Amino acid sequence: MQFRLGLALGSVFGIWLLSTPAFAQGVPAGSGQAASQSKDLYSMDLESLLNVKVTTASKYLENLSDAPGVMSVVTQDELQRFGGLTLSEILDRVAGLSLSTASFTDRSLIAARGDQTRINGGHILFLINGRPTREILEGGLIGDLLESFPVNVLERIEVIKGPGSVLYGSNAYSAVINLITKKADGNSAVVTGLGSQGQGVATNGEVMFQHGAFSLVGAGQFHQDPDWFTPLQTTYAGIEDVVIPNRSKGAYLGINYKGLSLMSSFTDWTTGYDEGLFGIGHWRRNFADLGYSWKASQKWDMNFDITYTRATLNAQGSIPFITRVSNEAVAEWTNVIRPTDKDRITFGALYNYIQGTETFYATDPSTVIANGSRPGEAFYAQLDHALLENLKLIGGFQANKIGKLSLDVVPRGGVIWNATSHVSFKALYSQAFRAPSLNETLLHYIPPPYIGGPSLLGDPNLAPEKVATVDVGMTYQRERFQFAVDYFHSKMTDTIVLADATTNGHYVNMGQTTFQGVEMEGKYYLGKSFFLIGSGLYQTNIDGSGNSNTTPIPNFGGKGGISYKSANGLIASLFDAYQGGLSGYSNALNPKPGTYNMLNAQVRFDLSRHLFPGSRTGCTLVAHGDNLVNHAVWLPDWNDAPGDSIFYNRGRTVYLGLEFSVKKD
Repeated sequence: MQFRLGLALGSVFGIWLLSTPAFAQGVPAGSGQAASQSKDLYSMDLESLLNVKVTTASKYLENLSDAPGVMSVVTQDELQRFGGLTLSEILDRVAGLSLSTASFTDRSLIAARGDQTRINGGHILFLINGRPTREILEGGLIGDLLESFPVNVLERIEVIKGPGSVLYGSNAYSAVINLITKKADGNSAVVTGLGSQGQGVATNGEVMFQHGAFSLVGAGQFHQDPDWFTPLQTTYAGIEDVVIPNRSKGAYLGINYKGLSLMSSFTDWTTGYDEGLFGIGHWRRNFADLGYSWKASQKWDMNFDITYTRATLNAQGSIPFITRVSNEAVAEWTNVIRPTDKDRITFGALYNYIQGTETFYATDPSTVIANGSRPGEAFYAQLDHALLENLKLIGGFQANKIGKLSLDVVPRGGVIWNATSHVSFKALYSQAFRAPSLNETLLHYIPPPYIGGPSLLGDPNLAPEKVATVDVGMTYQRERFQFAVDYFHSKMTDTIVLADATTNGHYVNMGQTTFQGVEMEGKYYLGKSFFLIGSGLYQTNIDGSGNSNTTPIPNFGGKGGISYKSANGLIASLFDAYQGGLSGYSNALNPKPGTYNMLNAQVRFDLSRHLFPGSRTGCTLVAHGDNLVNHAVWLPDWNDAPGDSIFYNRGRTVYLGLEFSVKKD
């Protein structure tokens, strides 16, 4: 039943939209007043999905249909309707993204368009309000963000599927995900407390303060799923009866005063892993950015930013007995110039410095197995030129110099044609790169007899991974309608892999992988109350040796959701994400990976409308259900034991609680 929901809304619904007559006149792209991003779409009777604005693709505000990228936007209305306790749950609703995992390093992953050629999230770059946050020792751990970032502070999420290195550098390889937070528009406070069976907890809070030009937004969350008791077949101990925790906490602070901004976030996540023996891992990240915006002239906007990320990983009490600490600092100067009515130029320069250390603590004394640092510089530029009133050309490049590597350039080009006021076409070509991580260049062996010691060797001469992607897409938009379909073809070269991984592995640039497929997405507001959303992804891949479907991501996935929002304060929403089956896991020691439906639901009822009409104090009843089909999900073990599986989701958990709020103008 859930499969039919995802497939119908993801694949057939979009075609149905194209044949449905509009019930209100659409607004041409680039015309009309832009809808405020903080405005509830429930009241957008005369507005249009055409007016949704984005900033990620060009570093300035533009219509979604004009952005030089294949983009999806999770709007504030969607966040309110469908909710989500974690960022991974929210991103699982986005077209083209798939949930995944690895046995140890990145226990929570998102793969874009089927690309998981690595055991971590290094092919996806996360931004917080446009500023990059990277883990650079392992090469791209993102699990702490997906499980711990305080999602209650989000205004919207912008997702670019495809390369973004021209503007954002390393790791902007298969996708760029920009977490855009709320801005204070008054003084308010909100606190939510939810509980579930088995000591599950989900709490969060948010405060906003504004006085003149000064504004502050603060948020925090704590989330704990009930413990998962399950037998686990391990390499060294056989069957272990394990207790898998899943606890996270996170916080965000944003301060703005005139052109000066300061933001900081903290994420912390603890869960289990399997590395031949069961262990507990602890991921943590600190992020901060100090920025200044200056309007140099009427047509020239300038930004200065200093951004810092510190990421740590501790394996507690089990193989591989390691701790990791990585640091990245980025100083960047960004400019947007409008020299003519037909041209916009984005350009900038940056300097970054990375440093990291990995320690093996099973020896006495502990052994440092990787320690080093590396500088990097880059210059980038992108031109947006209106050749005709409805035809726009895009061109850009980034030139980067990373450590001792040679100067390298990645380009971007494309054309955007608004054929009618409702139909637009995009043809885009982009390249991207992921620089070798410090571990991939520095790591050295721990010799026997230390079982579980790292058996990996770095190579200081590794080249960056490269990808070249072609996108050809069409978007159809009318009042309350939106449908998009895109064909993509991505060729990845110089992929960094482990050679001789079964013994003493070493990192090498080897081979290539080509991905291609089709993704589609549709959104439809049925009047004020009902909202439908659906998407579908079909992708295939082949490596340089002719092996097909080499990643642990299914060829097909479908997603669909329906939401009802009434004038009396009731919101009821249901969303299902279906993932297809995988071959090659028939001999898995643990439950084998297979097709699954991740069916989640949320119900909100505003009690204060009825109990305290006209009051600025709010009280809302909240219920949230995760994995309502109640099937434990096991995903491919994408590290030490190819052909086996690893635990991912324990099954159904239902949270109930209250949300209290107070607002003062």
